[in-house]
Amino acid sequence: MFFPKLRAHAKWVFILLAVVFATSFVFLGVGSGSSGLGDLLNGNFGNLFSSGSGTSAQVEKDQKRIDKNPKDYAAYKDMASAQASDDKIDAAIATLLKLKAVAPKDVDGLTQLASLYLRKADNARLAAVTAQTEAQGTADPTAFAPAATTPFGKVFKSFSAPLSTAISTGSSTKFNDAYTKMTGAYSQAVGAYQAVAKVTPNDPSIQFALAQTAEQATDTKAAIAAYKRFLKLAPEDPTAPAVRQRIKQLKQQSQLPTVSTG
Repeated sequence: MFFPKLRAHAKWVFILLAVVFATSFVFLGVGSGSSGLGDLLNGNFGNLFSSGSGTSAQVEKDQKRIDKNPKDYAAYKDMASAQASDDKIDAAIATLLKLKAVAPKDVDGLTQLASLYLRKADNARLAAVTAQTEAQGTADPTAFAPAATTPFGKVFKSFSAPLSTAISTGSSTKFNDAYTKMTGAYSQAVGAYQAVAKVTPNDPSIQFALAQTAEQATDTKAAIAAYKRFLKLAPEDPTAPAVRQRIKQLKQQSQLPTVSTG
């Protein structure tokens, strides 16, 4: 199987797959044998991201290392880990983008970046769900209104409609903002994983992760291409039949012509 290869890329591939598996329509029954992945699916990000006590002190320490040696790649990754453990995802992403600028082929850094984009996307997805729930759960202002024939009822009726509109608009705005952030983060994750795939073109686990991420970003073309590459690299993998089936489903959904996948 290809999953043992995931461990070669340390914790970041596990984090990436955990976020993808936890938030998507994953069609393959894989990963259940990994205790690290199981912890992630249960939301235990802390231990994996944590760089020890004193996050601020760690970040300051890493910054000094970077100031002294801008090519201290490990310092960038340590700093990003510390920032992520403090839930400063945007700061961690910014740190890894700096690393990408000086080390564009650092696989661990790129994989870590992809995982953080997915974490950001998942946070936005939860915010979108919350906004949608608020909109659906908000009581109709007229539900408990006094009778319209009463003096107070007449006054209430005059402002209940604008109130309903305001509530609906506010929830809609929150949802749209969260959804935009979510789709943007998923797309950025795809870009990060495409960069990893360029550096490690023969790693089937990377192709699988890229395909799953592309599905989250609704980038069907990229997902199909990555799944096909996975099949070329690991044609005998136990998951191959399910991957072939998924390719057919994606092609049908996008109305693309179905061709043999081998």
